[in-house]
Amino acid sequence: MIDEKYRTVAPVEEWLEAHRHLWSPNTVRGYATSLAQWWTFLEQRGEAAGWADLGVPAVAGFLSWLRNGRTVENALVDPEKAPSPETLEARLAALISFYRWQEAVFAVPVAGRMMRGAPRQAPARGLLAHLDARGTPGPSSLVRVRRHRHRGRPPLLLPAEIQAILDGCATPDGPAGEWAGNLRDRLLFALLAETGMRLGEALGLRICDFVMGRGGTPYVEVVPRGDNPNGARVKMMRPRRVYVGADLERLFADYLTHLACRAAELGLPIGTDSPLLVNLTRPPLLAAMREGTVRDKTAALRKKGIGPSAWTPHWFRHSHATALLLAGTPEWVVSRRLGHAHVQTTLDLYGWVREDEALRAAANWKSYISAWQVTDGR
Repeated sequence: MIDEKYRTVAPVEEWLEAHRHLWSPNTVRGYATSLAQWWTFLEQRGEAAGWADLGVPAVAGFLSWLRNGRTVENALVDPEKAPSPETLEARLAALISFYRWQEAVFAVPVAGRMMRGAPRQAPARGLLAHLDARGTPGPSSLVRVRRHRHRGRPPLLLPAEIQAILDGCATPDGPAGEWAGNLRDRLLFALLAETGMRLGEALGLRICDFVMGRGGTPYVEVVPRGDNPNGARVKMMRPRRVYVGADLERLFADYLTHLACRAAELGLPIGTDSPLLVNLTRPPLLAAMREGTVRDKTAALRKKGIGPSAWTPHWFRHSHATALLLAGTPEWVVSRRLGHAHVQTTLDLYGWVREDEALRAAANWKSYISAWQVTDGR
């Protein structure tokens, strides 16, 4: 991160560097964006040099500045496209995390001015809160973001939309079982749909992580690694195993054959420890696929009218969790499959599913979820 004079902002870079091995690239990017906006705000006020001596008024002013389009701290009329409460809360969380680390490492006192002590009485908790591992409430921020009372539902892809995205990548061609299109992209989106993995987890897979059934149930190992060449990481570095269906196993086998043939054409070696999802047609050839490539592919599919107008790869994860819950899967099983740290996270995100009988009837999720079938016409 650089300041208005194109100099590296050392305090922020030190903080980011200390956490790169723990956070996913998306988290690092999000926190860096939050701190870049904070530094811009301080520069506009002429307070960047005194970043270590600020308090609640500056933080409250920062949130107002964000609400008003990053132009002024006070406005009579709300801007047309004000940031959502969730966005403001994310910016505040990054700011607090930054200053708490600075306080712990360099005795910067700002965090102490921004935080209040732990509440005397613990707040009410969910019915299944005893299943998670969180301890007593910690200090909370003196600056708060007012949020809507009811949290919005995560966006979903319906079964027909998922199938359209898969077919938009590659389809079976002829009785010989060949594929027309980009088989790698179909495998990527099929993985996201059937496993509920985060995009970074899928991009960090290696060939050996997909274990074929050989008479049993195939599965995918989500393995935390810090040396992925594309920077992909497993969130919180928690490993897990995700069982999959026979159709995804067959799609993986077809892709692996295609990958081996492509490697032979190029004269490049591949092995079981090689990245699973790689560049097949553009340099660097057989290098691990990056997140930017996925964003480009998603944008291309949206431009063709495939899927909802604003869908992202993360929608597959929401759809996967919703499908499992609508099929009657216990919440704790869904939590473990998704890699949530606490079952309460699953309940907070998807607790509405059990109450929505209309969606259960309209979407016909149960038929889709059974055995996680992916129709390919063969």
